[in-house]
Amino acid sequence: GKSQFSFFNVDLQRQAEQTLSLEEELRNAVVNKEFRLVFQPIISFKSGQAEKFEALLRWDHPTKGEQSPGAFIDVAEMTGLIVPIGYWVVEAALDFIDRQFDSGQAVRPVAINISARQLRDELFAKHVEELLRSRNIDPEFIELEITESLLMEDVALAIKLINRLRELGTRISIDDFGTGYSSLSQLKQFPVNTLKIDRSFVMDLESDESDCQIIEAITVMVHKLDIEVVAEGIETENQLNFLKHIGCDYGQGFFLARPLTEDAALEFSGLQALPGQVDLASL
Repeated sequence: GKSQFSFFNVDLQRQAEQTLSLEEELRNAVVNKEFRLVFQPIISFKSGQAEKFEALLRWDHPTKGEQSPGAFIDVAEMTGLIVPIGYWVVEAALDFIDRQFDSGQAVRPVAINISARQLRDELFAKHVEELLRSRNIDPEFIELEITESLLMEDVALAIKLINRLRELGTRISIDDFGTGYSSLSQLKQFPVNTLKIDRSFVMDLESDESDCQIIEAITVMVHKLDIEVVAEGIETENQLNFLKHIGCDYGQGFFLARPLTEDAALEFSGLQALPGQVDLASL
């Protein structure tokens, strides 16, 4: 334009080219069905059993190998590709639930992460409803995870959209709690079943007394609201013992179980004792 100038920046051009390339690869991945799910068990501290699974997205890139969401999810959000990918995730999670029924074992609910674009998509709730009806699956077997920071972007809209999803009968979970700066008065407005304490608090439990106090306070607080508490990112026995001691309901992390392939998840009984303890189910 007139009366202005711009400096050329090689790094910005390279970044733009990488984004465009990744977008094209993602479009091909949707068409070629290069995505798959892995399932991380969520362990009950009361029973010692794996009572839920969290579905985690993986991309089997044809040249780069397995890619976790951190490598591509931002571009998927920016380009809108998260919508078809998100629909596929829901369908794949329901396929896994069907396989659990066919296996004859106890069927465990599956938690699915919901992105900002999906939450605001007016067709998303309808799509989930149609899939549940066509599969004849109880909505209680699906738990939709929404990050706390996403909820805080527009509280009124979030409440409206969550209520729509709850009307379907699905469970709702707040993920990464403690990073979005929500208050107790705001938390009680959200009709949720589960709250997941962010791994950043669990990570420093053994060295930071403040994190211990924060987690304990959160656990006491949300229990009074009749909300279950899950601690993410458990990697040591000390962390596990502290979380059990303060009354946390569930735990998730590499110390308990790493993400499993679909076949391995079907075989994962979860009946073994938690590390360093007797079998809780026998007490």
